[in-house]
Amino acid sequence: ARSGQRRSGVRRLLQYGTGGASTIERVTASMDKFWLEKPLTEMSKEEWESLCDGCARCCLHKLEDEDTDEVFYTAVVCRYLDEDACRCTEYEERTVLVPDCVQLTPIGALDYQWLPSTCAYRVVAMGGDLSWWHPLVSGSKETVHEAGISIKGKCVSELHVHPDSMDEQIIHWVNQSGDHENASNG
Repeated sequence: ARSGQRRSGVRRLLQYGTGGASTIERVTASMDKFWLEKPLTEMSKEEWESLCDGCARCCLHKLEDEDTDEVFYTAVVCRYLDEDACRCTEYEERTVLVPDCVQLTPIGALDYQWLPSTCAYRVVAMGGDLSWWHPLVSGSKETVHEAGISIKGKCVSELHVHPDSMDEQIIHWVNQSGDHENASNG
């Protein structure tokens, strides 16, 4: 892991990602609200992958305060993210190319408190329903962008940011608390 300095203490760079919708087309009508009926551990691979809303917030680099374990999102995104499509260009090879890219699993979903409060994996793991802008609800991959949930137009590639300046890239528009910002179902 890369590291950086900040006045409040040492932070280490965390790279997490799913990018789950890059290889499987979203299925809507044929999977009527399966996420409310099945535990995550009983979902098929197709169902699990379809939960990814395509926001790409998981592909933003994060810094973790080593003293407090607090996670801070940055505006810096993984080099393999297609910033317009909000999809990983190397999805199948991502954990090889980026060894500390975390592959989300149904068993671990409740342990990923660093995920945004809007993340479908986290919402469903906590027993919630998907928001109106989620492609499985809206039937469109564009609503996640239209609702302002995705990182489209809000980030910069890690290729253009010096590792020592990561602290300068911290953002505050990704909520990790239990409140679903911009996530109302109506």
